[in-house]
Amino acid sequence: METKVPKAERTRKFITEATAALFNTQGYAGTALSDITDATGLTKGSIYGNFENKEEVALAAFDHNLSIITRSTIDKINRADSYRDKLMVYVKVYHAYTGSGFPKGGCPILNTAVEADDTGGLLKERAEKAVLRWKKGITNLVQGGIDAGEFKRSTDQEAVAISIIALIEGGIMIAKLTDTPAIMSTIVRSVSALIDELKV
Repeated sequence: METKVPKAERTRKFITEATAALFNTQGYAGTALSDITDATGLTKGSIYGNFENKEEVALAAFDHNLSIITRSTIDKINRADSYRDKLMVYVKVYHAYTGSGFPKGGCPILNTAVEADDTGGLLKERAEKAVLRWKKGITNLVQGGIDAGEFKRSTDQEAVAISIIALIEGGIMIAKLTDTPAIMSTIVRSVSALIDELKV
């Protein structure tokens, strides 16, 4: 028997999904309440009847956007055979940041981090936690590769993780700024070369 989702939960989900692209393309400061009501077709009272304030909507939108990338990444990592291939999943997923399987507006971590650097608050904390989880995921894979005999025991897992994240996020930033998505192909090659340096 199918469990019925409460109306309040369905409404929150609807608002989150309807505003996810809005916050990821216009940013928190650039998104007005009128944008939210236009995107959802709901009244201000309906929005604030389900969320305490605009920041809470933005946090839910960030989580939704990030979950799209996370689900895709985890699925592909689980299907990859080697630890090298598992690490390459990250850059391959982000290579398609303009594709239909990626949140509209690009990487929510990058977008939120750039804006939240000035505004601070809960959005900055959420983006920071996302980066730290990402770093932990990569370090765990590198350690797995070391334990499996794929990577050198002298490998600095944290340095590798930070380098991969920096290459990906820096590549997306430059690609978006210059409107040159092909830059991400260079990033794929750079990450590939970095990982190959780890091999025994």
